Amino acid sequence: MGKSDFLTPKAIANRIKSKGLQKLRWYCQMCQKQCRDENGFKCHCMSESHQRQLLLASENPQQFMDYFSEEFRNDFLELLRRRFGTKRVHNNIVYNEYISHREHIHMNATQWETLTDFTKWLGREGLCKVDETPKGWYIQYIDRDPETIRRQLELEKKKKQDLDDEEKTAKFIEEQVRRGLEGKEQEAPVFTELSRENDEEKVTFNLSKGACSSGVATSSQSSSLGPSALKMIGSAASVKRKESSHSSAQSKEKKKKKSALDEIMEIEEEKKRTARTDYWLQPEIIVKIITKKLGEKYHKKKGIVKEVIDKYTAVVKMIDSGDKLKLDQTHLETVIPAPGKRILVLNGGYRGNEGTLESINEKTFSATIVIETGPLKGRRVEGIQYEDISKLAGV
Repeated sequence: MGKSDFLTPKAIANRIKSKGLQKLRWYCQMCQKQCRDENGFKCHCMSESHQRQLLLASENPQQFMDYFSEEFRNDFLELLRRRFGTKRVHNNIVYNEYISHREHIHMNATQWETLTDFTKWLGREGLCKVDETPKGWYIQYIDRDPETIRRQLELEKKKKQDLDDEEKTAKFIEEQVRRGLEGKEQEAPVFTELSRENDEEKVTFNLSKGACSSGVATSSQSSSLGPSALKMIGSAASVKRKESSHSSAQSKEKKKKKSALDEIMEIEEEKKRTARTDYWLQPEIIVKIITKKLGEKYHKKKGIVKEVIDKYTAVVKMIDSGDKLKLDQTHLETVIPAPGKRILVLNGGYRGNEGTLESINEKTFSATIVIETGPLKGRRVEGIQYEDISKLAGV
């Protein structure tokens, strides 16, 4: 059997080595060296380089363990986030995929003895949602990235806005149906008693309600009237039918035109009222800082917007300390004053108008305001969302 044969021990060992994974008991984490058999691992433990690493680790063993634990945790969570996202998955599946990489941190070098202990620790620290089942432990990654949270909030706002638009459309359709029914009731015929003020006045009949009644009427009159009288009656009736049909057609056409015009005006006004943008910052409004990245000194503190840069960034002067900060609008929120105070509308069709806060509805997170400036002065607007208005500075 030749040296380069496929079944020689050296060829088999080379294939195992190229595969990457070998027995864990022959791996030295301190030196990050994988031995191929027990004899090789024994020789490595007796080597001078290994002894030097042991002397370094003996000086501060906790530091090395913390380092390996942190590396193991970061790599494990990165794999969980990138490979599985926020899906619920068995912890052993993630671990098997993690150890398939050749340059991974072994768990026996960390502070956790078993995978179950590591899974429980992830649940206690709030990094993952964990639950135990008869099939084992399942984990679910919790994504706390600010960009992801911002996208989720925008999706929720969009869904809420779509629902509001659907409700408004349904109310608009109901209003149109109600107006149509009222119009039909007004067009109902009114029956009056047949009377003749002058005896010489000619008798005329409206024959547009049915052939049966007209037949009875003409037969009854034909016995008492001559042929010339019947001709006059017929011509007068036809003229009256034409006039009545023409007038009713004109009234219906006018009504249709009026309702269509009203409908267009209402739709245009609705579009203006619901016109929204993804930026809302305005100078001279009071805002609150909601980010924790600046520390407790500025968290939940109020300031005045002095300048707006590129629509999405504001220079905020803190009310308490007087410090000036440059912040993105995602790190700020509006401030709702007490009823009776002045506010500025930041979004929607009434954007840029000043007003007075009349009342607050805590159940729907909305407010009722009275516009004080512009062509809509004096208009009372209901259902304005909290994020669309903010308190004005200096009032």
